[in-house]
Amino acid sequence: MTIRTILVDDEPLAIQGLRLRLEKHEDVEIVETCSNGREAIRAIKTNKPDLVFLDIQMPGFDGFSVIQGLMEVEPPLFVFVTAYSDHAIRAFEAQAVDYLMKPVEEDRLADTLDRVRLRLQEKRSAEEAGKLKEVLAEVAPDAMDNVAPSDDTPLSNRYEKLINIKDRGQIFRVDVDSIEKIDAAGDYMCIYTGDNTLILRETMKDLEKRLDPRRFQRVHRSCIVNLDQVRQVKPHTNGECFLVLESGSQVKVSRSYRDVVARFVH
Repeated sequence: MTIRTILVDDEPLAIQGLRLRLEKHEDVEIVETCSNGREAIRAIKTNKPDLVFLDIQMPGFDGFSVIQGLMEVEPPLFVFVTAYSDHAIRAFEAQAVDYLMKPVEEDRLADTLDRVRLRLQEKRSAEEAGKLKEVLAEVAPDAMDNVAPSDDTPLSNRYEKLINIKDRGQIFRVDVDSIEKIDAAGDYMCIYTGDNTLILRETMKDLEKRLDPRRFQRVHRSCIVNLDQVRQVKPHTNGECFLVLESGSQVKVSRSYRDVVARFVH
């Protein structure tokens, strides 16, 4: 899979530095570079890239204006690049894949590209599934009867509504709606509800499979948050954020999981 990419920045040195870093990733193909927002809109409409690294602060037509200028076409994935951290929330609102600070660190860039690859794979898988269904509906309509049930099964029925937790010699039946957050401590999970904290012996990976991903998301390597319990998003330095939960407790969103914020910041 080749990731066709456009770089947009009014600073030539910034484009050069990002190009050099991207050259280390063999699946990234830079199809064009642009020095301002108007050039970027034309290039994106012409080249239809998979990915755009977009500087936010440019004279005249800034990065957010570029996205507004692409409303009538299917947009590529965007990664914002900036020297300032105070645009983080607007970047999430614009559904950016990630938000990179200048100068771009190679490790952070590698993490970002991993997220891009995953997004593109999910998108292409969905497109292929859609094409397959169209073909089936045309040439073998009877086969659709075997395909439909899995798609029609409500997602809410695939995940647990109650979790049994044996703690301190007792078994607690915990309604997942009441869970505020989950912290990992080795092979043990600390389950926080509004009025209690329980210990569950299970790995985070296994527990994640039991919870609805539309509501329960990791915000850093060892913490899962119930997004329904989030009451406020507070921007922090380096593009990071704190989530303020219903109880008043605060959870830091690490940079590797910042796209979680985009699920409920609109």
